Amino acid sequence: MVVSWLVFIIVTAISAAFAWAFVARPEVLSTVWTMVRGWPLVGQIVAWVLLLPWLLSLWIWRSSWPSWLRWLLVILLLAGTPVAFVPRQR
Repeated sequence: MVVSWLVFIIVTAISAAFAWAFVARPEVLSTVWTMVRGWPLVGQIVAWVLLLPWLLSLWIWRSSWPSWLRWLLVILLLAGTPVAFVPRQR
């Protein structure tokens, strides 16, 4: 159960940092996107597997979709990811 709470705290912290960056420092996220895209394919695959909701948020944000849709999807991903990791009683 301790590991579950630790993972939940880490996921929540990453989501909060991404949310803050989307609002306050979007250039940081552009740098992260460019950096990950510059990695070798194996590194990109590992990053996508480990950081799927956050990299998907970046991909959505950089898409040409309407602004309201991008905001909605990013908010849902960043809010929903920690909810999915809430430790549950067995």
